[in-house]
Order: sequence, then C-alpha cells, then structure tokens
Amino acid sequence: MTEPLQRTAGGSRAVASLKPSGSRVSWRHPTHIRRVEDARTLARRRLPKAVFDYLDGAAERERTMDANFAALDAVQFRPQMGVTSGTDPAPLNRVILGASVSLPVLLSPVGASRSMHVGGDVAGARAAGAAGTIFTLSTVSGHTIAEVAAAATGPVWFQLYFFGGRMGAEQLVVRARDAGYGAIVVTLDTQSPGPRERELAIGLSPPIEVNLHTISKMARQVAVRPRWLAAVARDHFRFGYANVASLGEPHAPMNAVEALTAWQSAPARWEDLAWIKDRFGGPVVAKGILTGDDAKRAVDAGASAIVVSNHGGRQLDRAPATLPALVEVLAAVGSDVEVLVDGGFRRGSDVVAALAIGASAVMIGRPWAYGLAAAGEAGIATVLDVYRTGIVRTLRLLGCPSLDHLDRDFVRLPVGW
Repeated sequence: MTEPLQRTAGGSRAVASLKPSGSRVSWRHPTHIRRVEDARTLARRRLPKAVFDYLDGAAERERTMDANFAALDAVQFRPQMGVTSGTDPAPLNRVILGASVSLPVLLSPVGASRSMHVGGDVAGARAAGAAGTIFTLSTVSGHTIAEVAAAATGPVWFQLYFFGGRMGAEQLVVRARDAGYGAIVVTLDTQSPGPRERELAIGLSPPIEVNLHTISKMARQVAVRPRWLAAVARDHFRFGYANVASLGEPHAPMNAVEALTAWQSAPARWEDLAWIKDRFGGPVVAKGILTGDDAKRAVDAGASAIVVSNHGGRQLDRAPATLPALVEVLAAVGSDVEVLVDGGFRRGSDVVAALAIGASAVMIGRPWAYGLAAAGEAGIATVLDVYRTGIVRTLRLLGCPSLDHLDRDFVRLPVGW
C-alpha cells in the first residue's frame, strides 16, 4: 500500500503530494475523492495546520502509525481462480453486538471533529447511518450526546473517557443510556494524552480556545484558510468539549481543566467495566487491547467485544501494530467475544484482509475525519463508498462469494505472526 507519508533521506517525515495524476482536486467536490488519500489531501488544503496536524499526527516519531501500514503491506492474498460467478458477491451484511450493518467498516471516535468541520459528529452519525454502519461518538466531541443521538439514522455507540473521574464517567454513561446508545466503548489505552510532537511543535492542542495565545499562533495559518475561518465563525467558534462542560455536582460543575485532571488521576481500570455495564444496561466494549493476556482480562471483566487498537499510533509510540496483535487476540479469546480492529485501514482490500484473519469488523478514525474536513457529510459518505466498492471488488478478485465464506485460506500471514 502506497501511503502519503514518506521518509526523507535524513529520516524525517515529509508529506507527499496525493493529487491524482492529471486531475485538479477541489475541496468543494466530494466526487473527486476516489481514495482515502484524496480526502486527506483535501483536508490538508482546507484546514489550518494546527487542526490538520492534530488529525493527521501520531505520537513521538510516529513509528506505531507506520507499523500499522507496514503490517497491512505484509499480508498477502491467496485468490481462488475459476470460481467467480458473473454477479457481485452477496450483501456485506454483518451483525455487530446485535446491530445489523450493511458495511463492516465502523466509524471510530474522533475527538474535536467540530474544529475540522462544523458538521462534526452530527455529520458523522448521519453519514454512518446512511451507509448502514455504526457511528461511535467521542467523549471529547463538540456536539452533545443528545444532539448526535437526535441526528443519527443508524446505531450509535458512545466512547467513554473518565472525564470528571468516576462521578463524571457515571454521568456520561447515564446520558448515553437515556439517549439510546447501543454500547459503551471504554478506551483503555489513554491514561493521559499521548506525546504528539506535531502538536507540541506548534504549541496548540484541542480544545482550541479563542484567546490572544491562539490568535498569535494561528493567525498566518487561518489567513490562508478563509473558508474554514468563515465557517467556524458562523458556528460561533464552538471548539470546546460539549459533553465535559456540565460534569460534576449540579451546584458546582467542573470546568474542562478540572475534568481532565480528574480523568488523569483515575483512568478506567478493569474493575470499572462491571459497574459501567450495570449502569448502562447494555454491552461494554474494551478498546485499546494489544495482547492476548489483556484480551482475556477484558473478557473476565465483562467486555462483550474487544477493539484491537493502538489508537492509530497516537498514544504510545513503539506499541505493536494492530494486525499481528489481532492474530494474538483471536487466538486468546476469538471464540468468546466479538473482536474488531482499527489502525491504518485505507482501502477495501485492507478491510478484507482483516476480516479474513478473523475480525468481526474494522473501525476507521482518520479516514472518515479526512472526508469530513474535505467536504462535510458528503465527504464522509464518499469515503465510505470507497471502502464498500473496494471490499466488493476484492471479494470478486479473490473468488470469494460472500463475507461468510471469507477465512484464513484467503490470506498468507508473515512467519512469526
């Protein structure tokens, strides 16, 4: 897989041009998104550098993000010839935690999406529903739990950070329950924000506050992105974390700094899954699992599903790539719970590889956010269509009649996995 991020001769990271040869890509036209890389190009053109680097970057030297791509490159297909019929494969239907989906590509939580496009998670939920898949709302969204639930046209999950400590987490769980969310996704790999050096170099990280410091840092960036500035101005610069503002005691709600401090002082632990499940009354998903041992702990703690994830490389650099970790997790608990995976999936063929290995579905974060930044809800819809088309084409080329027939006979894994 050719990725837009390349190493220079000196080892530094450089951004390569992603414009398709012979075409002029405009951020106004989502139909020009033929690959996820096209959406990334459009997002980079539309967003101020600080916002794009938050979306696009990863921890430290970004080794883990690179490792996710390399692991996908290492998997080979084993196609079966002479068996493909003249019709498309069967529909891409799956049931994930009781929810029927017609696309096995779920939308991962993405924080601060409202700074990328004013549609934010509302646009994400609508596009996911229209595509027949599941949307996961981040705790650190610019839209409230209720707003996204009201806009959703399909199943939605809620991703939980312990903002405000256990008290705040309980309040968030109850809000998600009352709004009709289908699952709570507990992110376990984020005890504190990761060291994302692109953000550190600029000196800005979400939530963006409109003050003299921000203005001085972003003035030049924003000057060459007038459309972005006009849009967020009309949206009244609502960059804050909408679900964090009212946590705590009713007579003395926490501010964002207090809620963040409480989270870092007491992040989620295994024993918390039991009370979350009890208060929510539905399935709890453990996200951020990279070893078979932790997968077993998650099952023992009451998780109904696992997301094999390294947070897109945004937290702990040198963490293992997710695809070999998926093999280990499936060996440990694959028959006990549903196992999903994220990290570096940019094409339908990448999704097929993970499903052949044994994942129930794939989750994507940056790709749908690139689409959002590029062209709003229509951009997300186009990105999801790219995946759907790629999955169908890959199944036909493999000689596989449906997802139900897909198994490890269709892939060759590296020795050592």
